[in-house]
Amino acid sequence: MLCNKIALITGASKGIGKAMAELFATNGARLILTGRDSIALQELKEILNPNPDEHLIYQIDVANINSIKSVFDDLMSKKIYIDILVNNAGVMKDATLQMVKPEIIEEIYNTNVFGTINTTQMALKSFMRKRGGTVINLSSIIGTNGNLGQTIYGSSKSAIIGFTKSLSKELAPLNIRVNAIAPGFIDTDMTKNMDPKFYEKNLNAIGMKRLGKPEDVAKVALFLASDLSSYVTGQVIGVDGGMII
Repeated sequence: MLCNKIALITGASKGIGKAMAELFATNGARLILTGRDSIALQELKEILNPNPDEHLIYQIDVANINSIKSVFDDLMSKKIYIDILVNNAGVMKDATLQMVKPEIIEEIYNTNVFGTINTTQMALKSFMRKRGGTVINLSSIIGTNGNLGQTIYGSSKSAIIGFTKSLSKELAPLNIRVNAIAPGFIDTDMTKNMDPKFYEKNLNAIGMKRLGKPEDVAKVALFLASDLSSYVTGQVIGVDGGMII
């Protein structure tokens, strides 16, 4: 489904990003994998099928604009132009508004919001050169519905929805599609570290009575990255198993 396509995935070293990388590679994409854990990225690259050596890895922090720029500068120097961008990198830290520290607000917004905006802006040169492209942004059910104790995280993910919808209108005439995925309660490191009572509460709120798997999100990303969704833009697709929060 992604033969002859080049996809850049941020936060690719684990969880949802890793599942996307594995599925995209299986479907023929050449991957640009980025993240903060270079060892995990290298280990991921080595298991990708069918040709691990064609993929590239970069250790970066999307909260640092110069870090992002270094990747695109290197890709340009190699004459590598991406077709697909997946803005997956993100952080989640819980705190009520009256208790949250300024540095936590800054960390969440620098990664979740500015990291997405800056990476997308730098990817546009590739898309313009190829006269088309696809952006997939990771929001959250907390960004669509809100949740107690997650005001800052939820608002950062709501910002991604506004960014997605507005940018899709801006770029549609250029044959560049922009969509978002809003996962629910997915079995990743983020959820494994939750307070047991909060974990159980979330699990009970899922209509399908099971946690989502990273692969569940990756399959929707594959649809949005492929030509199967060639007339889909400006959409936010929930992957939450009927979760109510």
